[in-house]
Amino acid sequence: MPPRLSTFSIAARDPETDAVGVAVQSKFVGVGAVVPFVSADAGAVATQSFANVAYGPDGLDLLREGHAPAEAIDRLTVDDDEAPSRQVGVVGVDPDDDPAAFTGDECHDHAGDRQGDHYTVQGNILENVDTLDAMAEAFEETDGGLPERLIAALHAGNEAGGDRRGEQSAALYVAKPEGGYDGRNDRWVDVRVDDHERPIDELERVFKIYDVTLLEREAPEETRELTGEAAVAVESALADLGFYTGEPTAEFGEETHEALETFRGVTNPPLKGCACRWTPVLASIQRQASSRRSRSASPT
Repeated sequence: MPPRLSTFSIAARDPETDAVGVAVQSKFVGVGAVVPFVSADAGAVATQSFANVAYGPDGLDLLREGHAPAEAIDRLTVDDDEAPSRQVGVVGVDPDDDPAAFTGDECHDHAGDRQGDHYTVQGNILENVDTLDAMAEAFEETDGGLPERLIAALHAGNEAGGDRRGEQSAALYVAKPEGGYDGRNDRWVDVRVDDHERPIDELERVFKIYDVTLLEREAPEETRELTGEAAVAVESALADLGFYTGEPTAEFGEETHEALETFRGVTNPPLKGCACRWTPVLASIQRQASSRRSRSASPT
C-alpha cells in the first residue's frame, strides 16, 4: 500500500469568473501530482488520504455528464473496496449543485470535511478539527480572486493546527474558461511546491511571481494610472533596470511605453497597451529595481 497523504485541501468555485480550483498542503512529497484535478467545463476534485487518483478524471467526467457532486461521489465510492480509506471533495460548475465530500471511516484522525457556498474543505491526520473550520472561515471572509482566497484558506488551516505530521508540499491549481496561456486552454493557475520547509509560504511567493508574469486579470480596481508620482517611480525603476534612458517625468510618454514593452519582452508580465498597469506588475518592477540596486551596492 502506498503512503497515505496526510492532507488538508479546499476545492472551490468562483461564480463571478467561472473559475474552479483546488489548493492543498500535505506532509507528502509532490502533493500537486496526486490530489488536485480541475476542469473549467466540469469542476474541481480533491482526492486524498489513501488517494484513488482515478477519482479525479472519473469525477470530472461524471460532473460533465450532469451528475451533482454528491451523486458523483456516490458513484465513485460505491464499488471501491478501499473507500473507507479514501477522502474526496468535489465542486461542480453548475451553480445549483451543492459541493460535497466523502471522508471514509478508516481515515486517520483527525479527519473530516466542511461545505459552504461554492466550496468544500477536507483533511485527514490533522492536529485538530479547528483546521477545517479555520479554512472555511478564511475562504468566506477573504477578499480577492479565487487563487488568493484558496491560499488564505491554506494559511488559516495551517495556523489553526494543520497536518499533524508537519509540512512538506503544497499546490494551487485553478481552471477558468480560456484562462490558460494565450487563452488556448483553461489552465489559469498551476503552481506547485514539491518539497519545502514552509510550502504554503513558498507557494504564495511563487504564485505572486506567476501573477505578475502570466496571470490575466480583469478587475479594474487592480490597475493604476501611470501619471504623476506613479510614472516617476516606474520610470526610475525601469532606469535602474536598464530599460529606460530618459529623465523621469510625471507623464506617460512614448519612451516610457517603449521601455515597458521591452521590459515585457524580457519578463513577460501582462502589460496592456495603455497608460495604466496592473498594480502587482508595478510592484514587481520596483522589487526588481530594488534588488538590482542592492546587488550593485554590495561589496565584491
